[in-house]
Amino acid sequence: MTEKSSRRVLERLRAVDWGDDFAASDHSNSRALLMREYLRRAALWARAYGAEQSWPFFDIAEHVDAEIQASPEITAEVEEVLVGLAPTSLQRTCRAAVRWAALRDGHDDLPADLPDPYEPLLLMYERGGGYFLEEYLDLNGVMIRLGNVESNASATPFLTLAPATLDALDAEGQITYYAKISESHPRRNPRGIVRRRIDEDQTYDEAFTRHLRWEPTEYLRLYNLGHNDIDHVKITEIEAAAFIESVTTKILGSPSAIP
Repeated sequence: MTEKSSRRVLERLRAVDWGDDFAASDHSNSRALLMREYLRRAALWARAYGAEQSWPFFDIAEHVDAEIQASPEITAEVEEVLVGLAPTSLQRTCRAAVRWAALRDGHDDLPADLPDPYEPLLLMYERGGGYFLEEYLDLNGVMIRLGNVESNASATPFLTLAPATLDALDAEGQITYYAKISESHPRRNPRGIVRRRIDEDQTYDEAFTRHLRWEPTEYLRLYNLGHNDIDHVKITEIEAAAFIESVTTKILGSPSAIP
């Protein structure tokens, strides 16, 4: 069995700065979305393999094929990475992600309708370290409710995981997204999107432009004054992410190609 995939996950974990509080704060929006997506995916796998009692931070490979293990060498190196990390559930997911990579390399019969469970969590770790688990999940910048298997399994998927898309969702303040719509451009395919950020009592209106960045816009102010015929509707950050990634792909061919 090849060890390339498990080695690659190990190196990603080794590169995480687990104590970077500034990164956690800067990426709080995307980290919350990534954690919610992990919880959703883990819930789907838990239901598929009767592991609901083990959800959310568990070793999925153990329930799929308990015989699969990463090599002793890689397992030992993982333990070196985990020294001093908390909580224990975080350590468990790191081991599980490496083992999952070994499982994926050793199986070509995994359910095609179930997504990679650990990729969102790995991305979240890379964007500011881990979490703390008490009554809420504390991501060192934002707190989210854990919920249960059923509520997470039925959550809206967050599938736009390109780093550039995640970066575009991270900003200071309370953010509300809007899609510009018309008869030929419905909500699922808007003319464009804008956001309103309120940060320290200051309001910032910004549009995501063909320059692939947020730029100031007068659209919302002019609309409220009756000077703009283009309508809009409030959308979720998941919908905003889908638009950002779609525009990026059209312009650059790959959402990850944004500098």
